[in-house]
Amino acid sequence: MDLHNQGRQKFIEFPFVSAPHRDLMVNLLSTVEDRLGSHLLPCTLPLDVQHCQNESGSAQASLHIRSGLQSSQVDFILGSWLHCKLPTGGALNITSLSAYLNPSTDAPNFMIELIQSSPTSLVFILDLPPRKDPVLSPDYLQTFYENTQLDTHRQMLAKLPEVQPYVSSSLYLRSVLSPTVVMIQIGAQAGGPERMEEIVKNHIDPTAQEVLGIWLDHCARGERLVGEEEKAYMMKRDELIKKKTIEIDLGTNFPRLFGPEVTDRVLGAIQKVYNI
Repeated sequence: MDLHNQGRQKFIEFPFVSAPHRDLMVNLLSTVEDRLGSHLLPCTLPLDVQHCQNESGSAQASLHIRSGLQSSQVDFILGSWLHCKLPTGGALNITSLSAYLNPSTDAPNFMIELIQSSPTSLVFILDLPPRKDPVLSPDYLQTFYENTQLDTHRQMLAKLPEVQPYVSSSLYLRSVLSPTVVMIQIGAQAGGPERMEEIVKNHIDPTAQEVLGIWLDHCARGERLVGEEEKAYMMKRDELIKKKTIEIDLGTNFPRLFGPEVTDRVLGAIQKVYNI
């Protein structure tokens, strides 16, 4: 079995989350690959980067990255999951999928992240992060956020009694997200794990699928090309975003969980894909 299929098979196991949570992530990845497959290269990361764990087995992570063809507007897609046991006896599980476009277009990227610290507590982030300042480009705001009615998804989820707004401690993260971002905390202590699974299956899953569909239809396959001057700006901005993302996602927690050797190996592979 080749690197791509062997690593992908391990990645889509999502072994530490509930069945609805796993189904959500697998379906999102499959949708992206079905729609963009002809624009993507296989994942060629070494197997010890695609899946890694620390010596004690208390932390595991899986990574799946597919770069876009040179002729494509897609830069790359990145899926990941992280599992680590907590000192309290529970576990932290983070699953994410991001899709980045290259500087030939200024259309937004796509991101989804689910952070679960217990079977009844979940943070859900879903967004099309803008790549231009909506204040300076009101047509950008209208095209991608108003005409697509993206804010209705946040409004619908906010009606659930278990849902509360979530405010990230990272000012940087809050500054790069769109005005229609879904950033919520779900507490299902009263209904138990069964209620959480019901919320993921009946509310989180369809919302994520609809927002991904909007991104695929209006951003990933669009004809919104930019000139050379704007392309240089997009290239610089995208590079800064990638560097900061690595710093936030890997710079703090990864060395503590996996040690310097695994961190350097994974970080080097990601930087190569990011071309930074």
